[in-house]
Amino acid sequence: MEIKAPQTDSEWKAYYALRFNVLREPWNQPLGSEVLADEDQAIHAIAVKNGEVQGVARMHESSPNQGQVRCVAIATAAQGKGIGKAIMAYLEDQAKTKGWTEIVLEARENAVPFYQAIGYCIIAESYLLFGEIQHYRMKKALKLPE
Repeated sequence: MEIKAPQTDSEWKAYYALRFNVLREPWNQPLGSEVLADEDQAIHAIAVKNGEVQGVARMHESSPNQGQVRCVAIATAAQGKGIGKAIMAYLEDQAKTKGWTEIVLEARENAVPFYQAIGYCIIAESYLLFGEIQHYRMKKALKLPE
């Protein structure tokens, strides 16, 4: 498995398709709702295995020295196989190279145990998405290389 930034048109298409299929379509959201206004300012990650994009995520600077991870999506058949952990490790490394000292995210309730297992802690209960998906604001401090 390789974790990298999407490069080709086909990788970008697969990136947005996976985000739509996992994070938007099940709640009857329109095609296009998976694309955010600040995509050009974000760090993007895809997990590619056997030529297939199996996981995606993005991160942007949310305040000085802080990154925010959003739109983490793992293909249903690929969940529970370490892909999410690998993507998050990649994004944490990217954050460290920028000198960021923490990462925050808004986790869906069903993803909270995953984030806790990789060192994130709940700061607060957050918003309700589509009137039914409870989110929790989570944070992880990063140790920068000496």
